[in-house]
Amino acid sequence: MDASSLLQFDPIALKEMNSVSLLKRIDTKFLTTETKLLEVLPNLLDDYRILEIDENRLMNYATLYFDTEDLKSYMEHHNGKAKRQKIRMRKYIDSDLCFLEIKEKQNSGMTNKTRCTIANFETTLSAKSKEFIKKTTKKDLLLEPVLYNYFQRFTLVNTQRSERVTIDSCLNYKTNDTTKKLQNIVVIEVKQEKQNVQTPIYKALKANKIRTSSFSKYCIGVANIFKDIKANRFKELNLNINKLTN
Repeated sequence: MDASSLLQFDPIALKEMNSVSLLKRIDTKFLTTETKLLEVLPNLLDDYRILEIDENRLMNYATLYFDTEDLKSYMEHHNGKAKRQKIRMRKYIDSDLCFLEIKEKQNSGMTNKTRCTIANFETTLSAKSKEFIKKTTKKDLLLEPVLYNYFQRFTLVNTQRSERVTIDSCLNYKTNDTTKKLQNIVVIEVKQEKQNVQTPIYKALKANKIRTSSFSKYCIGVANIFKDIKANRFKELNLNINKLTN
């Protein structure tokens, strides 16, 4: 992603953006290409500001996902369980921050995110991290690191309402012996307290024929890297990704 395309937006500082952190929210995702995204951005300049940290607008992220040996979290998503959890460590590289995060999807479609600060990635969970996971999930899970994910992100904040938009590109995955890059793919995620399809981002995406997509970074990574894994639920999505990358 070319950071120069983001310079026309007015900036917003991290401290200001915390007022719309939206840890409890409705998430709606869209899948497109970098070329299409560049057509959308000029339509958002009047209604959104862009997160800027130390004069940087395009941030680098790293994520380490945890799961059970039989990939319980992945399988629950694959099998369509409405209430499910994902456990990850996320490093905000440019801010030098790292969190242990638990995302819980509710039957209502609402997403709750709970997190605590950690010093760095833990390939072996500390006692403190294990206790945090047990207390939050109310489960005694035997977890192990499964998949690394790296990407770039910029964040737009609506100037009129509680709405954030994250745009992720340059998605890379890594295990101990395998890597996978999703070329030219952009994941747009609209985060709101209540879904409102009349906001400028929704209108701009609709005008450019960019449709909603159920996209999980973790599940797509597992489905593309792990052999002999059940992945038929993501077959159509993977076909769409392949069309966008070619």
